This record gives sequence, C-alpha cells and structure tokens, in this order.
Amino acid sequence: MTLTRFRLIACAALLLLLAGCATPGGKLQKAGQAQAFDITLDSPLDWARIKGYRSETWTIDGQSLNQLNIYSQVKPGEHVMLRGKQKKSRPDGPWFKAGMRGDEIRDIVVDAYRELNWTRISTQNLRPADFAGTSGYRFDLVMTEPNGLVYQGTAAVAVRGGNLDLLVWIAPREHYYGRDIDEVNSMLDRMRFM
Repeated sequence: MTLTRFRLIACAALLLLLAGCATPGGKLQKAGQAQAFDITLDSPLDWARIKGYRSETWTIDGQSLNQLNIYSQVKPGEHVMLRGKQKKSRPDGPWFKAGMRGDEIRDIVVDAYRELNWTRISTQNLRPADFAGTSGYRFDLVMTEPNGLVYQGTAAVAVRGGNLDLLVWIAPREHYYGRDIDEVNSMLDRMRFM
C-alpha cells in the first residue's frame, strides 16, 4: 500500500468518524404522534430516539445539548431512573415506593441526579397534572452538570397501577432551553397513556 493511498483511507475514516459524532444517533422520530412504551406523545419537534428496555432517551441536537429521558413502569423498590433495585445494604436512595406523594417523587428525582454528580439542583412549580384522564405531576428544575454547565428542564410523572412513569427533559440554560421549552411543555402536557 502506498503512503498516499494510506493517507486517503485514513482521511476517509476520520471524516466518517467525525460525521458520526455530529449526529445524535438513534432512530429518527419525525414531528407528530409517537409511541414510547404505552405513552403517546404529540411532538412538534423531530427527535433521535435511543431505546432501552424500559427507558428511552430522545434528543434533538445531541444528548449534551438536550435530552428527554423516559422511564416506563418503574416498580416499587426500583431506582427512579431504573439504575438498580433497593437492597437491605442500601435502604436509602432514590427508590420508588408505592403511595409516594408528588413532592416525594420530585425529591427522589433530585436524589437520582445527585447520584450522577449533578449539583446546585433546585426545583420549582410542583403542580398537579392531568394527562388525558391520568393524574400526575409536573415540576421544573435547574441544575449544574459535573463539568459546570447550568441546565434547566421540566419533568412529568404519573403513577399507574402502582408503577411510576417519569419523563425528564433537560437542556443547557443558554440557548437550547429557551429555544425548545414551549414545544416540550406542550408535548408533556398533552401526553396520554394507553
């Protein structure tokens, strides 16, 4: 292989790698109605969807610039973000429990972000929500990620059949939050369960 040919191949590989970094990854979800587990969302925005077993991450510009995390059917004794189960050796933690009030659910969401090394977390505007006949809660949050960037976001929660559904959207306070918050609020306020 000649040196020139090697350089061309290396350059092409580098360009492919950079192109892969520029896209958020996952399956493209066009604006409109979408199903995530048994949740129906009507979004005016296009998203990339990264699917997991009982969780999904949706992003518009890449996960560091905005992300909607969906956790479906969190059972009592499970981590609110599906990161494990409660153990006797660790009874305290962000575990979902049956019968939790809205403020208690909000607090375990905050605790889960603290576990992920987010700091300066504050919440406001905890309010009841009605998701097409299913009762739940909405609240807003501000927090700083481990590298120091300040994010703002909003959350929607509902308890159905004894299990928790949690949706949390966050984006950097600068530009991305302000650009998309109205559309995200509209989508979360109008979500419904099948």
